[in-house]
Amino acid sequence: MPDRRRRRATAERLEGRRRAAMVGRRIGNGLRDSRVALGLPQTEAAQRAGISQASWSRVERGIAGAASLETLASCAAAVGTQLAAFIEARPGADLPRDVEHLRRQELVIELARGGAWTARPELAIDPHAGRSRSIDVHLERFGGAELAVVEIVDLMSDGGAEFRNLANKVAAVRRTAADGARIRGLLVLRATARNRATVAAFPGLFATRFTGSSSQWLRALADHTIAMPDGDGIVWSSVRGDRLFALSLQREAIH
Repeated sequence: MPDRRRRRATAERLEGRRRAAMVGRRIGNGLRDSRVALGLPQTEAAQRAGISQASWSRVERGIAGAASLETLASCAAAVGTQLAAFIEARPGADLPRDVEHLRRQELVIELARGGAWTARPELAIDPHAGRSRSIDVHLERFGGAELAVVEIVDLMSDGGAEFRNLANKVAAVRRTAADGARIRGLLVLRATARNRATVAAFPGLFATRFTGSSSQWLRALADHTIAMPDGDGIVWSSVRGDRLFALSLQREAIH
């Protein structure tokens, strides 16, 4: 009997090690993805967490060993998330690769519901083409009197391309809209450190391209009594994808 209990305990211990390694990898992958999304180097993330860069690297690689829960929770806090979020992301139930994009589409749709907008995500604008382009979220209200083309950008790696893409889709909608319809574009940009740096470096360019008030755009999305701005707009989405907030080009340039 004692031998049987000892063998069972050993098997459970081995299974425990396997599961601990799996959780370690999951935490490491989550920390790396969150850090990259924020545009943070390992050295800065480690400094925020109060550990060395070498220790941070080991955690990201899933070989943290005897790192305490407090250390792991501090690492998660350093990249703006919760330790439980990594642990609860079970294998076999992984989120879609474009989950950040989907979160922001959902966010726009939910906010626009209060402004009496009808939302159509992934609306094809040239359906007869071999590979049709689509609008991230097409918004319409007042019987088509106001139309908004919402494009969502996670990483602005080519600003000119993003500007042209939005302009081209607004133009495509304008070609099929009723006479007199007001049609504008709105860029939803993820507020990562890298995207913030890009906007801060070229405030004049962004101000010239996006003449519609960012705060008015947000009010118009949420309130049917607020008119859509006369110019295209740009707003921030939080890194987590849980809220939209106004972009102030003056403030971004100062920071």
